[in-house]
Amino acid sequence: MNNIIKCIAIDDEPLALLVISKFCERHGNMELVTYSDPLEGFAAMKEQKFDLLFLDIEMEGLNGLAIASELPEDMCFIFTTAYLHYAVDGFNLDAVDYLHKPFSYERFVKAVERALKRIDYNKHSLLRRCIVVKQEYNNISIPLSEIVYIEAMEGYSKIFRTDGKCTISRVILKVIGAMLPEDDFVRIHRSYIVAKDKIESYTRQNVRLVNGVTLPIGRQYGINFQNPQ
Repeated sequence: MNNIIKCIAIDDEPLALLVISKFCERHGNMELVTYSDPLEGFAAMKEQKFDLLFLDIEMEGLNGLAIASELPEDMCFIFTTAYLHYAVDGFNLDAVDYLHKPFSYERFVKAVERALKRIDYNKHSLLRRCIVVKQEYNNISIPLSEIVYIEAMEGYSKIFRTDGKCTISRVILKVIGAMLPEDDFVRIHRSYIVAKDKIESYTRQNVRLVNGVTLPIGRQYGINFQNPQ
């Protein structure tokens, strides 16, 4: 990965932060901000998007394990601590690695390389959870989680989203349907595909979605809808 990795380090020991700063600079392609106050560091993480967190555990004011338990699922973090007995807790929280102080530059690099692989995997997973459709002359990426339903029109499709917006594409419904995972979407009519997790209620004749829209179930598609969940 040649892109700059945005990093944050939270540790109440200034010397520990200095070591991490020097190691990041030596490694290259790493942009680091540091916080010796865990509360300030945690607040910064809520305001900005970081790729990688270096996190101490035993700190005044806020325990690192408590911070880790509140992180988003896709947040990569490495524990940096002098206390080996936290290792199991760290890995239970899905830490990428566990650096036992004092750690060498070589050991630091191994941990960072593991993190970079995790970051790369997460980014590719995110891409797999999107579809890309043509809108006029632009390619539009739409997260699957934002799709409520898709309607076929003459020669194009309308993709209705959770934020109330509608993306109109020249890609026909049959082609879009082939892009969608069968476990998450179901065709209920020659003109409609709906997201299974956006179904509020249904009968044999129609489906009511979370945005208040009610759509008909086509006779030939009823078998698809025997157990939509």
